[in-house]
Amino acid sequence: MGKFLKITGSLILIGIIGAVAWFLAWAWAPNSDPGEMTTRYGAPPSQFVSLDGGIRMHYRDQGSYEAPALVLLHGSNSSLHTWEPWVARLKDRYRIITLDLPGHGLTGATLARDYTYSGMADAVDALLVRLGINKAAIAGNSMGGAVAITYALQHPDKVSALVLVDSAGVAAPPGARKTDRPLAFELAAKPWAQVLLQNLTPKSLVREGLLKSVYDPEFVTKEMVERYWDLARYPGNREATGLRFAWYAANMDKSLPVERLEMPTLILWGEEDRLIPVETASLLNQKIDGSGVIIYPETGHLPMEERADETAAATGVFLDQITSALAESRHDLDVGRP
Repeated sequence: MGKFLKITGSLILIGIIGAVAWFLAWAWAPNSDPGEMTTRYGAPPSQFVSLDGGIRMHYRDQGSYEAPALVLLHGSNSSLHTWEPWVARLKDRYRIITLDLPGHGLTGATLARDYTYSGMADAVDALLVRLGINKAAIAGNSMGGAVAITYALQHPDKVSALVLVDSAGVAAPPGARKTDRPLAFELAAKPWAQVLLQNLTPKSLVREGLLKSVYDPEFVTKEMVERYWDLARYPGNREATGLRFAWYAANMDKSLPVERLEMPTLILWGEEDRLIPVETASLLNQKIDGSGVIIYPETGHLPMEERADETAAATGVFLDQITSALAESRHDLDVGRP
């Protein structure tokens, strides 16, 4: 009997070791090659610029240089590519700046390792100063919305308008529907998992996150999954994700003081957002004086992609109204001069 138990225990141990080895082989994902990634995702119109803080920023400057500037900020674990649908629809009327925020895309890790909202807002400002843009409308999705809010609070004189698309930055109100965040986000928030995620990033984890970010699963293509997976593994990005989520965990109960915002603000939201519930849009609308809100049915966390025509059109109308109002104001000032 003892010999039988010994053999059985050995077989169980071998099975466990085999299962662990299989899991590691399945989930193991080394860093992607920077040169290959730059060739694949950083070809023109992409550009790169070195900024203070050890930042080599990947950005695109598209549209008319003579038109009003519009800066678009992506969400967590995303990249500037998420805004290409808006760029295609709005570049004839605006100068559009898209960028990979620190710890994301081809920008990658930074020497300062500051992946807070404020740190990323500082990086945005450094880029705009380098480009000679003194004033712009800022739009942001999810984490990018929180960065846009932070930038507007820090530099109100530099922001003509805000567009918040399923934005982070404020806690969901009581009674909001439950969230169903991607497993990758849940793991990234746990200190014990952060080291693992720097080496174990199965493509299926990326696909699961994208499927939870949209309403229509057909919207998640093979190419989309591949791009997110490639850029998530860009050197330094996984460590940056761990640092960012550790900061989130320490500050999750703090909401940004959005009631201090004074510039025109448009809030766009997917009604079926499973990451940041739609009730948050109403809360933002209540807190931001004079803001407007549009809710899109059968839409998830990425309305600028899932509802590109409608959201780009709404943003264009909103910004055109602001531009017209500014032009009339300048005309009135000119007329009033002696």
